[in-house]
Amino acid sequence: MIAPDLTVPIPETIGSVHFIGIGGSGISGLARMFLQAGIPVSGSDRSESQNTRDLADLGARVAIGHDAAHLGDVDAVVYTGAIWPENPEFLAAKERGIPVLHRSQALKYLIAGRRLVSVAGAHGKTTSTGMIVTGLAGLGTDPSFVNGGVIQQYGVSSRAGAGDLFVVEADESDGTFLLYDTSVALITNVDADHLDHYGSHEAFDAAFVRFADAAREAVVISSDDAGARRVRAQLTHANVVTFGESADADVRVSDVAASGPVSFALHAGGERVDVTLRVPGHHNALNAAGAVAVLLSLGHPLAESARAVAGFGGTVRRFELHGVRRGVSVFDDYAHHPTEVDAALSAARTVVGSGRIIAVHQPHTYSRTRLMSGEFARVLEDRADHTVVLDVYGAREDPIPGVTGALVEEAFRDPAGVSYVPDWDAAASRVADIAREGDYVVTLGCGDVYRIIPQVLAALERGGDAAE
Repeated sequence: MIAPDLTVPIPETIGSVHFIGIGGSGISGLARMFLQAGIPVSGSDRSESQNTRDLADLGARVAIGHDAAHLGDVDAVVYTGAIWPENPEFLAAKERGIPVLHRSQALKYLIAGRRLVSVAGAHGKTTSTGMIVTGLAGLGTDPSFVNGGVIQQYGVSSRAGAGDLFVVEADESDGTFLLYDTSVALITNVDADHLDHYGSHEAFDAAFVRFADAAREAVVISSDDAGARRVRAQLTHANVVTFGESADADVRVSDVAASGPVSFALHAGGERVDVTLRVPGHHNALNAAGAVAVLLSLGHPLAESARAVAGFGGTVRRFELHGVRRGVSVFDDYAHHPTEVDAALSAARTVVGSGRIIAVHQPHTYSRTRLMSGEFARVLEDRADHTVVLDVYGAREDPIPGVTGALVEEAFRDPAGVSYVPDWDAAASRVADIAREGDYVVTLGCGDVYRIIPQVLAALERGGDAAE
């Protein structure tokens, strides 16, 4: 992993730009925005994907594989922390004196003085960002946005709008959310998930305090989350708006009915409005409350804001249905932290009816698996009827001896409820052997676990194989 060097000056004008890892979910959205701004874009990635193909169709020069020769004559190079320090394009750009910008700096260049809404928090950022963008569009504005996932209504994760508002999913994992000149800050929760960067819970909280207090107009923050309450107690900002189910929340959620698409009531300023979303899950009622609170802070009325946010249709890789075989529905979700897994499977439980939930869990990074295998096991055992555990998706990390998906399996109280199957063909067959009509299969993880879905659907189609 490369730590962001935010001391590199951002050029006043970028005439052309090269993206290392251009197919990534976040950086591909940035590349799209630069193309929309009329700036020539090139980039590389280790493998072809739909993102690389889409960008090539839009006019980007995309190479597969990393090579210093791919740089060409560009004004800036953009990278993420996911690349290795030995990346030949990264090293060549440094040697040639080309400004090498972290993705957050490239995003700051794009924002360029716009009125910014920044969404931060360990969980719910992508959905909350999508809800805010959908709400603003429904209210007649045309915001620009860069999100961590594809918003269903738009079919993209980023877009240049004509209005003065810019909405971003801000990344607290490496502290880069402090780089932006934010007008309205939304904090969904403060659940320490990046202590490798911050070193302590206190330092993590302090970063959120800085982020919130620096907002020019308003801070919107959860009233329910314990970490958010710790941060709230330290804020000096003059305009703090809270949201949640707590009795003292400024935008309060009540009467939640989470069977199917979630419905609830929102209360603010003496008004009440009833809301039914297009997406399931109790957690999405809270995400919607945070989004509505942002819209209120921007000057929009409660009823109109709630109706606009209710039009949100979801984001890709957030409880996304990929197919049904033999009456078994196969979903995918980006959840990769115990709290996110809990929310995703709880949402699935509200709509599965009498069916069962079969989770396919891909642990993400060796360090998180070593630290949190017990927490994952508890959530998976409580929320799913059976879990198939794959091996660890290492992402930017080197393997740690003895750390595999088996750690999660071994932490289950009842071994009958879990299968550690590192081979994907065997794992897909195991799922098909377990599943019966009416069940939901949910793949979970922010790595490449979604790639197993065609194998699962094929195994279900043929009725499963003996995997043992």
